[in-house]
Amino acid sequence: MVGLPYDCITNPLGAVRLTFQKAVASGSDPSTFDGKDWGANHLFRNFLIDNDGLSQVPMLNASTIGSLQPNTLVKFRGMIQDMLGNEFYVGAYKDGDSWRTNKFADVSQFPMGSAPHMRVWERHLLYCVPIPGQNSWTEAVTTPFTNSKSTPREKRQRENDVPMDDVDMQAQDHEFQESPSAKRKREERMPSQSFNLQENLIGGTCSSSGLVPDFEKNSFPCLVKIYDSPESDLMLNDVFEFVGVLTFDTELKTDKDEIDDLDNSLYEEAMTHLAPSKVPRIHCLIHRKLAVHDFLSSPPTFEVHARVDAVAVGKLSLNLTCFNKESISVFGNCLNFAIRNLVPFSHSLPLTVDCVNSVSLAPRKDYQTNRLVSGALQLAEGSHLTIDETQLQAGTLNSTGVENARLLKSLMERQKVEYDFTYYKMEVAADIQLLILSEQKSNILPADLVLPFRPSSIDCCDDMDPEVLRAWRWYLSTMRSLPHTIEQDMQKVIEDDLVAARQADRSLGSKELSRLLTMGQLVAASFGETILSLDHWQMVKELERHRRERLQESM
Repeated sequence: MVGLPYDCITNPLGAVRLTFQKAVASGSDPSTFDGKDWGANHLFRNFLIDNDGLSQVPMLNASTIGSLQPNTLVKFRGMIQDMLGNEFYVGAYKDGDSWRTNKFADVSQFPMGSAPHMRVWERHLLYCVPIPGQNSWTEAVTTPFTNSKSTPREKRQRENDVPMDDVDMQAQDHEFQESPSAKRKREERMPSQSFNLQENLIGGTCSSSGLVPDFEKNSFPCLVKIYDSPESDLMLNDVFEFVGVLTFDTELKTDKDEIDDLDNSLYEEAMTHLAPSKVPRIHCLIHRKLAVHDFLSSPPTFEVHARVDAVAVGKLSLNLTCFNKESISVFGNCLNFAIRNLVPFSHSLPLTVDCVNSVSLAPRKDYQTNRLVSGALQLAEGSHLTIDETQLQAGTLNSTGVENARLLKSLMERQKVEYDFTYYKMEVAADIQLLILSEQKSNILPADLVLPFRPSSIDCCDDMDPEVLRAWRWYLSTMRSLPHTIEQDMQKVIEDDLVAARQADRSLGSKELSRLLTMGQLVAASFGETILSLDHWQMVKELERHRRERLQESM
């Protein structure tokens, strides 16, 4: 077999044009190419996946951008922070008697002919950022692509998943105005966002560079252009790995005359914030959704729990009490250190009255820039959030504080976050594990489990064996993802025990009973079991007895 005349890594656009010319020469009609693969996707999938070319593709991030050449192949891992709708562009046109293509490129390298000889196509625009709270040990982990034409959907089907829509148009080559009704329709169906949380648990502040950093100033955003992919494959807050053509020019200026001709103020605003000289572009050739297990060196088979109606089944938030300003500085840091080394995505949120009264925890729409402003609760699926209430003093919550308290409670109880679109609010499903550290039982965040913290010793090891860490990471991710069933005979035992518990304590409600079932599932999973046994159920009841005794002793 004769080798390719183009290098797929250093000259991917040459390979794209070659396959296009071959398809046209074979008699294919260019007007039918929009949304279809004329051979380019097949060529790159064969190179990247079947022939392991992906290992040769450099990673795009803040440290490598200076050394990467424009119009070369790169890969980028990030979270979909904002969805900018669809962009129309001239995908094919005639240059004399020859058809040419602009696919996977920002601008044409050749003069374009008259309108009758142009074909207008469309692509999806995604504003992506590095994964919020991603811990450094995950950056070197890579998992192989699967050779499938569509992106694998490895996560649960989240209630009210937010799909991409097709009406927000921002084009660099040829712009088409969006109607107010279409814009309203898009915003009702699709929120967008930005955010991050600070790494340190102790000593946090409530500034834009602390609690909620500005991604566009302090991070490395990337505008990803998606071709030939179903909109349902791309969801807000999902984490993806994109492989595509990099276009980034620090000297490139926007042609003001062309914008004036379009008479589109929204386009001008977007170009100001997302100019090619400020935000790199990736014209995506292939992409795949990533889950938490993709950031482990030995990923398990992943199965995530689903929602039943409005209830997030399987959630279990924990409130550790008996902390004060002195003990939190020791044990809080130890816990935070351990969590950061065990889970891929972790965040720490110190609460004070001033912060709760001033910070916007939920993303909100800024209609001046047509973008969502950052919100601290916009997190990737599978994130761990530690909330420190030990700095929370007596005070009065203003309207913002009351709203933030409600948002935190909704996240804890329902695993949902409300996005603020000024004229309406939209709930977005979340999958976030919550840990609250407080002096007394939290009044703001009613956790599923409240447990007085009683450490027997101080052992915060900062020099752990890498092999031990890898084993614990694998264990936690694998056990959490195991399926779970309760056999019929055990269902009868549990039912009788729960009835007896309710008779002994009339204060027990459906939430407490559901929590015991979740604890049973987790205890069984901790032993690598998928079926709840009698021994495991007895362990749950004993754990609950000890917890209640400790609560009584701490009063």
